[in-house]
Amino acid sequence: MEYGSIDGQSPSDDRGKPAHPEVAFVNLQEATTVPEEAADDTATWMSMLEDSAHSYCALQHGDIVEGIVMQVDADEILVDIGTKAEGVVPGREFRKAQQTGELEGLKVGDTVYVFVLKPEDDDGRALLSIDRGRLGKSWHWLEEVHKQGTVVEALVDGYNKGGLLVNLRGVRGFVPASQVVGIPPSNQPDYQDSLAQIVGRTVPLKVVEIDRRRNRLILSQRQALQDYRESRKEKLLDSLQVGQVCHGVVSSISNFGVFVDIGGADGLVHLSELSWKRVNHPREVVRVGQEVDVYVLGVDRERKRIALSLRRAQPTPWSTVVERYQLGQLVRGKVTKLASFGAFVSIEDGIEGLIHLSELSDTPIAHPQEVVHEGDELLLRIIRIDPTNHRIGLSLRRAQEDRERTEVEKRPGGAEAAG
Repeated sequence: MEYGSIDGQSPSDDRGKPAHPEVAFVNLQEATTVPEEAADDTATWMSMLEDSAHSYCALQHGDIVEGIVMQVDADEILVDIGTKAEGVVPGREFRKAQQTGELEGLKVGDTVYVFVLKPEDDDGRALLSIDRGRLGKSWHWLEEVHKQGTVVEALVDGYNKGGLLVNLRGVRGFVPASQVVGIPPSNQPDYQDSLAQIVGRTVPLKVVEIDRRRNRLILSQRQALQDYRESRKEKLLDSLQVGQVCHGVVSSISNFGVFVDIGGADGLVHLSELSWKRVNHPREVVRVGQEVDVYVLGVDRERKRIALSLRRAQPTPWSTVVERYQLGQLVRGKVTKLASFGAFVSIEDGIEGLIHLSELSDTPIAHPQEVVHEGDELLLRIIRIDPTNHRIGLSLRRAQEDRERTEVEKRPGGAEAAG
């Protein structure tokens, strides 16, 4: 469809030849007046009259010009567009603008954009269209939107098997399914239903392709949201401070951590920052879509990266450790890791203690694996508590000594039987 066509027909001039394909915005010029002192000089007067005739703007079919309303009737509107005679807009050429309420309150002296259907009819008047002038103005606006990369909003008023249909100031646009956010692939059974649910909603869009001669306007919701997120990310990066706690939503999960959307930008919570307890995979702690509070660990404005912590936004179990544990207390724990100097043991989520090599056995040993293995559950005695540095000292041999002593005391004769 050629640009300027409202009903799908390509416009043509009065000789049946194809119309001028381009739209030109014409600057009006006022006619030159004949000075009084030249009135007695016939030659001069005729010359200036001829110049005056040539001062009128030369119109072509397809031009869009700004005119001044001279008269408003039910079946036509007269508009001064700088030609010898006023241009006329027949009723059929302002019907759409009238239906949408755009002409409500239109009065003499108002300015309007009109599309030139015919530069001059049999009566010497230009035949004009307000409906098509409005459309041409919309195309001009859309070209500027495309050039500047501006994000616009449009009401989705339909869909087909390929994507969404929108209307931008009278111009029909198409959003391919690949550029629509949040819908399943086209081979999925709920694909069409997902498109249908978007109809009636206003969505942000970015013009990715425009060709008014072919009446082609392609838009992208995906690119518009990317631009929006980028702008939001810039603002967030400028405002975020280390130590700040933000509310967000888990957007994706990977083996090394999770990404959390904190208001237009994603930050990474590394696996080690998910919980105070040991975590093998992020899915043990969170799920996609879950709302969480996160602590800002770091902001790299140059690389546009945000480091977050889930566990540091929660009370640390070490803050109340002295309320639950005391020196000499017997506790049960599970061996989590072996090192050359001892064995690490978890006694509750987020609280891990160390059994030093010297506290594993009464007899000298070279490595903890001579006595314990990962996964072993042990009865241990607390021999040191340091909540400030998050350390608890544990002893296996002292707990065993206590157990042996208890068993001896339970035998007939009590402690004397041990001898």
